[in-house]
Amino acid sequence: MPELPEVEVVRAGLERHVVASTITDVEVLHPRPVRRDPRGPEGFAAALTGQRIEAVRRRGKYFWLALANGDALLGHLGMSGQMLLHEPGADDERHLRVRFGLAVPTPHAEGAPAAPAGRLEMRFVDQRMFGGLAVSAGGADLPSEIAHIARDPLDPDFDDAEFVRRARRRTSGIKRLLLDQGLVSGVGNIYADESLWRARLHGERPGDRLSGPVLRGLLGHVRDVMGQALAQGGTSFDALYVNVNGESGYFDRSLDAYGREGEPCRRCGTPIRRVAFMNRSSYFCPTCQRPPRGGRRAGPR
Repeated sequence: MPELPEVEVVRAGLERHVVASTITDVEVLHPRPVRRDPRGPEGFAAALTGQRIEAVRRRGKYFWLALANGDALLGHLGMSGQMLLHEPGADDERHLRVRFGLAVPTPHAEGAPAAPAGRLEMRFVDQRMFGGLAVSAGGADLPSEIAHIARDPLDPDFDDAEFVRRARRRTSGIKRLLLDQGLVSGVGNIYADESLWRARLHGERPGDRLSGPVLRGLLGHVRDVMGQALAQGGTSFDALYVNVNGESGYFDRSLDAYGREGEPCRRCGTPIRRVAFMNRSSYFCPTCQRPPRGGRRAGPR
């Protein structure tokens, strides 16, 4: 599933190309991607047609296009969603689900009359259809549907002290806490494993047995690994994650733990191990990231 860096790459690409555009028409080719919109496919299309895009924003793994009327087009990529930009007339993708026609203002010199608008297509493509789109009434600043989601570690308003305080009150393993979108958003399976490897922490270490400095250090590793992934366009293991131009990211070449089962740890040479975790997998070094010992006791606070 695309995580924060991948969604941020898509958000930034949309921001560069669609802000100030007007949605001229909407074609819903399959109803499932708009299943969470109570208006239905026809109402979804009608609510967006004629609206001007003011900004493109993100909270965790959700992104939204803020509209001039105060509403928002809220989106989640799910497992395989893509937001692609094309010139009109380009061949349709096999799994094209929703098409948006955009009138894009042509840049012009200051003081000169506005030039005629160009045309662009924004397409939501989703092979597995776990992703989706919906119109959020009054959601331009922050859609109410995702107001419960915590800020992410790259957000300048993220509260490190609050994260530490809440994590140290929890008995769950630290990896489970990193994946709790009510505690910290945007971190998924890949970047959790990478951050824990860098911090030399096993994912089953309970939050209430980690000190404040250790948790703050982990946040630093989360920021570092996601920042590096952003710089490389995200992580692509197959053709399902691409940016708005259809290009894959290449951070997978830099991964130290995730997906490297049996390969030597880049710190100590011990083979990386994989274990089942929440219907997924966890990858770690059994030497650098020792599992917690049996017998629980609260750590110093």
